[in-house]
Amino acid sequence: MRTTGGRATADRLHTGLRLHTGLRHHTGLRHHTGLRHSPARHHLGFWVVAAVFTLIMAFSTVPTPLYPLYERADGFGPFVVTIVFATYAVGVLVALFLAGHLSDWYGRRTVLLPAIVLSIASALVFASWTSLPALLAARLLSGLSVGLLTATATAHLDDLHQHARPGASRTRANVVATGANLGGLGLGPLVSGLFAEHAGAPLRTPYLVFLALLVLGAAAVLLAPETVDRPEPRPRYRPQRISVPDGARPAFYAAATTAMVTFAVFGLFTSLTPVVLNSPQVTSPAVTGLAAFLVFGSAALAQIVLARLSPRTQLLLGLSLLGVGMVVLTAAVWVASLALFLVGGTVSGAAAGTAFKGSVTTVLSAGRARATRGDPHRAVPGGLSGAVRPGAQPRSGCADGAGPRRGAGLRRRTAGHDGTPRAPVHPRLSLSGGPGRAPE
Repeated sequence: MRTTGGRATADRLHTGLRLHTGLRHHTGLRHHTGLRHSPARHHLGFWVVAAVFTLIMAFSTVPTPLYPLYERADGFGPFVVTIVFATYAVGVLVALFLAGHLSDWYGRRTVLLPAIVLSIASALVFASWTSLPALLAARLLSGLSVGLLTATATAHLDDLHQHARPGASRTRANVVATGANLGGLGLGPLVSGLFAEHAGAPLRTPYLVFLALLVLGAAAVLLAPETVDRPEPRPRYRPQRISVPDGARPAFYAAATTAMVTFAVFGLFTSLTPVVLNSPQVTSPAVTGLAAFLVFGSAALAQIVLARLSPRTQLLLGLSLLGVGMVVLTAAVWVASLALFLVGGTVSGAAAGTAFKGSVTTVLSAGRARATRGDPHRAVPGGLSGAVRPGAQPRSGCADGAGPRRGAGLRRRTAGHDGTPRAPVHPRLSLSGGPGRAPE
C-alpha cells in the first residue's frame, strides 16, 4: 500500500513519525521495518542479539589458551603468536573502516548475518587445519567478523530496547552491551581452556562446539526484528573517515592515547599470557583461560559499577590502578607466582576497562557541541594501533551514562516532542561513511 498525499505528507513520513496501522510503504525516502513488530517481539530479539553478540565475541578469544598447543604442534614461538594476533587486528580494522557503518544503510540483520557467517568460516578453518597459514587465515576471518559485529550489534541492542520499552532509560541496553562485549571476550578462553583440558582433540573440539552454536545463532538472529529505516536511494558508499575539529583535537588525542594503552593491556592477555604462563609450574589451558576471563570480567564489571564517575575521575583512577596492576604483574612473573599473576591481571583488567570508558566519554564530550553518534568509533582506531581489543567498543559507554546511541557510527537521531525518532542526520564530526547530510 502507498500513500498518495502531497509533499508535506511525504516529508512527515520521511522524518520517521509513526506509521498508521497496516501501512507498509510510503512515498518518502525510507522503508520502515522495526515499527511493525510488537514490543514482545523486540524484547525477544533483544536477548537473541545479546546472545549472538556474546557468542561471537567469545569465539574471537577461543584460541587464547590454545597457543602453547599450537606452538608445540608447529614449532613456532612468541613472535609468531604476536603476528597471529596482529592478523586478527588487521581484520578488525579493515571491517571497521570499510563496513562498520553499513548497517545504517542496509539494516542491522543484513550486516549481522555476514558477521556470523565469517565466524562460521573461521571455525571451519580452525577445526580443519592446525598449520600456521590456516591459523592466520582463521584469525583474519574472525577479525573481519568482529569488526562487522561490534558497532552493529550494540546499535541493534539499543534499537530493540527502545522499541520494547519506549521511553525507558537506556541503562539496560548499556549494561547488556558491555557484558556481551567484554564478558564474551572473557568467556571464550575460559570455555576453550576447559575443553582443551578435559576433552579430546583440544585443537578441534572447542571450535566444533562454537561452530554448532554459531550455526544456531545465525538462525536465531532472524527472529530479531529489523530496526533500521533503509534510505532509498542509498547514499554513495565511502569508507569511514576520521574527522576531528581543531578545538577538540587535544582531548581526542589524549583519549586515543589512553585507549591505545588500555587496548595494549587487553592484547597482552589475549596473545602473550599463554606464553608467559606456559612453564613447568603452569601447564593447564584452563588456568590460562581463567587468567583471561578475570581480566575481561573485571573490565566489564568496572565499567558497569563505575559508570557514574566523571570522565576525568575514570581516567585518573583507571590509569593509576593500571600502573599498580602492571607492577603486580611484573612481580608475579619475576617470582613465578600464579596467584600474584591472577591478582595483577584482575586489577589491570578493571583499570583498563575504567580508563577506556573514561577516554571514550571524553571523546563524546569533546564533540558534543556538534552532536555526533560516530564519535565513539574514533577512539577505536587509536586503540587498535596498540593492540586491538574491539570487544571493548566504546558504544558500551556514553557521555551521559544513558547507554549506547542508536546507529552504527554514521547517523544520529533526535526525538520529536512525541518521542518518535526524526530523520537520521549524517554528522560532520565522526567516522563518517557518507556525505555530510542526509540524502534527499
